[in-house]
Amino acid sequence: MHSADRDLQALLDSYTSTGRERGLQLAVYKDGKLVVDLSSGIANVETGEKVTSHTLFPVFSVSKGIAATIVHRLVARGLLAYDEPLATWWPEFGCLGKEEITLADVLSHSAGMQNIPAGTKWADLADWSGMCRKLAESSPIFPPGTAVEYHAITYGWLVGEPACRVTGCDFPALLRREILEPLGLSELFIGNDQPWTLPISLLEEEGGSVDVPDPETPRSIPVWLLPLASLMNDPDAQRACMPASSGLATARAIARHYAALLPGGVDGVRLLDDEALNRVVTRHPPRLAPDVESGFGLGYHVETITGSTGGKIRSFGHGGHGGSKGFADIESGLAISLTKNKLSADPHAQEIIDGVRSLLG
Repeated sequence: MHSADRDLQALLDSYTSTGRERGLQLAVYKDGKLVVDLSSGIANVETGEKVTSHTLFPVFSVSKGIAATIVHRLVARGLLAYDEPLATWWPEFGCLGKEEITLADVLSHSAGMQNIPAGTKWADLADWSGMCRKLAESSPIFPPGTAVEYHAITYGWLVGEPACRVTGCDFPALLRREILEPLGLSELFIGNDQPWTLPISLLEEEGGSVDVPDPETPRSIPVWLLPLASLMNDPDAQRACMPASSGLATARAIARHYAALLPGGVDGVRLLDDEALNRVVTRHPPRLAPDVESGFGLGYHVETITGSTGGKIRSFGHGGHGGSKGFADIESGLAISLTKNKLSADPHAQEIIDGVRSLLG
């Protein structure tokens, strides 16, 4: 084990051995090569099963970045266009104030379609066609491009349905074709109708159901889905195809996806070229009003960090509820993913990421 591996393993173990975290995976690619692939702690507190590098973790919104990459690849081939209305490919969507909502509006969370439609139940979320129909029959909360509100769950259908319509594929098939097969991945799922062959981590989250005076009011995350750990421990939810929130993956698979977006790619595979990558990681897409605050590019959260030598590094990717992360730092050639099963707002994940950047950046 190299010194960086030893240091990072000790860091992971320091969290899991003290109970601050239960189970962790950390994977890092550097210039297209896997340089860190570590695990620590317990995958399932009920059985005592330990985390390995093959354990699948429900990663919630980390899957948004995966979905975005699929869309970007279709744009690069001319099948979709960022500035075209969704109704171009999804005609029945173009009504009730949604006529001008573009693909870029959805990718930048400025479409005004963040709320799950009233009357939706859990069974509806697993019905792709039904949810697309509900969204097509809904009105935006605000005019597109005038505000940014996180589309926590609706994002998946809003970016996924146009992709499915122009290709004739369902979303799991698109995932296989655009990402899994080119990269030789078998540890990343958004929807699965086959028997699981890998262990799945059990999520833990403090808190129970949420008591609010108006539980039927449409929200981006309905109160009846809370706590989200219970949702994604449910076998039906793990199999459901909700590209905004239902991904299951290993840290290694997520990091490989991001490494393949960087210059040089992975094993000869590059998912986007430089021009396409530069466009999608530009913060504050032009459609947004100048006074609207945004941390998003097109489908990814983007930021500029200061490298160890003082230079500026563009970073892009997506985190998930409870702390899982997947992202890439362009100028340093790092692609990093952390998965975890004890969901919290504690800064542990960022502390681990900072440790990676310090050692390898």
